[in-house]
Amino acid sequence: MEVLANLKYTKDHEWIRVEGEEAYVGITDFAQHELGDIVFVDITSEGSTLNQEESFGSIEAVKTVSDLFMPVGGEVLEFNAELENDPALINTDPYGKGWIIKIKMTNPAELDNLLNADAYTSLIGL
Repeated sequence: MEVLANLKYTKDHEWIRVEGEEAYVGITDFAQHELGDIVFVDITSEGSTLNQEESFGSIEAVKTVSDLFMPVGGEVLEFNAELENDPALINTDPYGKGWIIKIKMTNPAELDNLLNADAYTSLIGL
């Protein structure tokens, strides 16, 4: 299981990579491994402004459907269109091509509520 030091993590297994006022959000390597083969990503929140921990969509794997939660509040700017044709990118490259949404953060101070790589590693028992 890969946990990258340059990301912040939620207890619900989302990650966030901040680039200025914008950020990319996805699910962790641990989460994709637990879900299994991902077959569909449903994002209905593009263009919406959501609060921290609010659901921005769902992810469907062969064996389950799981909600996706905002690591920080913000406007959902973009859904990764590559996932429409190839949702398995989340399985093969969860921190790269498998990003799910791009957001504009409304309150970057909420990043302080998230886990760093060491804390997330402890959470998942690695």
